Amino acid sequence: MEKLEHLKQQLKSYQHVAIAYSGGCDSHFLYTIARETLGKDHVFAVICTGAMMANEDIEQAKWLLRDGFYEIVPIDVFEISAFRYNQKERCYFCKKNIMSKVITKAKKKGFSFVLDGTNKDDLSVYRPGRKACEELHIISPLSSFTKQEIRDYSKQLNITTFDKPANACLASRFPYDTLLTEEKLEKVDKIESLLHKKGIVHVRCRIHDDIVRIEAERKDFEKIISDQQLTENIKAYGFRFVTLDLNGITSGSFDQSSKR
Repeated sequence: MEKLEHLKQQLKSYQHVAIAYSGGCDSHFLYTIARETLGKDHVFAVICTGAMMANEDIEQAKWLLRDGFYEIVPIDVFEISAFRYNQKERCYFCKKNIMSKVITKAKKKGFSFVLDGTNKDDLSVYRPGRKACEELHIISPLSSFTKQEIRDYSKQLNITTFDKPANACLASRFPYDTLLTEEKLEKVDKIESLLHKKGIVHVRCRIHDDIVRIEAERKDFEKIISDQQLTENIKAYGFRFVTLDLNGITSGSFDQSSKR
């Protein structure tokens, strides 16, 4: 528990904090520890919502904060050219925009320190948004924790998000340099929601024109293949083919393909 105690001491040094909150495993762990350490009134969560987030994630984030001190900040990501055209550096410009709004909201509420849930694993993969956070002086107190450590601590402390699958911006479901629209992102959100309702919780639907490429855990392959109605329901969103990626689920698969 040494890392956890160090985290608590760090939080105490800030006295009160604002947290860029998504409802994921990392940000909820940070929020929970901060609230237990500093008290409810000294932790302010900011949820930035928009077409980039799955509706399920937005609703769960609000539910997790139901008795906390938080505000929702709507974001129009399509105002960001790099997002709209899904450029490779999209995440940098989007994160700069979002975090700037989080800082502004935090300052209006009297919070000088803005924290996020970046973990140690995030520092070793392609994360252009990380540069934006550094430029804005966002504090990442979990940067010494691996993702697994956060999950393990969460489980030990009965934090409900300990096993929540990682999620990512819906724009990551499309190849770079694809024109994004609200309709396209909404389709992905609805298709992934269909899969979640079938018990397939760790899944990504990558879009290639009229093809949906499903990335899922291998244990769920048979469940997907055997459900013809599910395939038809996905096709009903305007797709010609529904495929299953035999590599399974791969974080940042379009980042990997762009290196080839």
